[in-house]
Amino acid sequence: MLLVSEPIVGEEEKAALADVIDSGWLTMGDRVRAFEQAFAEAHGAADSVAVNSCTAALHLILHALGLGPGDEVLVPALTFVATANCVLYVGATPVFVDIESADVPLMSLADAEARCTARTKAVILVHFAGYLPDREAWQAFARKRGLMLIEDAAHAPGLRQVGTFGEAAAFSFYGNKNMTTAEGGAVIARDAHLLETIRQARGHGMTSGTRQRLNARTPTYDVTMLGFNYRMNELQAAIGLVQLRKLTAWNEIRRALVAQYRRALAEYCPSVTAPFAQPRTSSFHIMPIVLPAGANRQEVIGKLRDNGIQTTIHYTPVHLMSLYRELFPAVRLPRTEDFAAREVTLPLHPRMDAGTVERVATTLARAVQAEATAEAVP
Repeated sequence: MLLVSEPIVGEEEKAALADVIDSGWLTMGDRVRAFEQAFAEAHGAADSVAVNSCTAALHLILHALGLGPGDEVLVPALTFVATANCVLYVGATPVFVDIESADVPLMSLADAEARCTARTKAVILVHFAGYLPDREAWQAFARKRGLMLIEDAAHAPGLRQVGTFGEAAAFSFYGNKNMTTAEGGAVIARDAHLLETIRQARGHGMTSGTRQRLNARTPTYDVTMLGFNYRMNELQAAIGLVQLRKLTAWNEIRRALVAQYRRALAEYCPSVTAPFAQPRTSSFHIMPIVLPAGANRQEVIGKLRDNGIQTTIHYTPVHLMSLYRELFPAVRLPRTEDFAAREVTLPLHPRMDAGTVERVATTLARAVQAEATAEAVP
């Protein structure tokens, strides 16, 4: 089966893990700190904070910014549910915003403007599929409204523009991301005080960690804020240090594969569209396509699977999930709903090559043509 995403791990990662085990220090320590510094440098930032997931990263950002009950946060519904969940974690209210279009499935600035109220305090920009929104336009909007900008950069590691939009950016190193620590995440924040608040809050609000107390030869610590158990461990950081060295090259492979996909789709199945037709800064995390209106998506997915090609969907809109339908039953986002009903995510990862892309595109073309033929039969 050709998988949608496939982590690349090997002998270097094994050796890094063995070094951690041999060291006898498994919890947050020197490797986590080295990873934080290396990740920050890769993004042109002064520092970063490593945590155990992107969800933790987002929660810590919202918590450290003081968002809470009575506040509203603009979020896209075309995202993983964690984006909205983190708003609920701090007691604030997510306000779902439609996408711009099927070609640019990023949060619509016009719809965000329309959904602002006196209670709106922040915007979470999701870099869907790895593509970045218009930074200057969103910054102007935020300044005009007095809003905080937060980046959900789960799909966009390795881009130096990420982390420069507003208050902070949250990253994911889950197993299907451009680089992985198996589980894990990180925060970049340009304000040093905000970043240090996040750093302390990830470990129960304690004023020192175990490694720090060992080096300082004192067993005492204090708790000066509400905190959480969101730490990254040394095993994750060891993998991350190896993966980070390969990230730029892997992202370049992804870029080339996406260009090949666009050419092949235009040749073999022009009725299928690929979003982001115009050049835009991206880490090329996933390869979303949009099927023609009326196509039976499940049949297309089944035909691809029968030919050994896995696909998936990004995403079921959050406002249509049972929990959020109960909480916000009146939300309607027509562009998001239409896009999500026709989107299919094709395989995209650095183990692929041009021949693999050709195989996927030709198989997709046959599947779509079969559906069109079946639709035409009375």
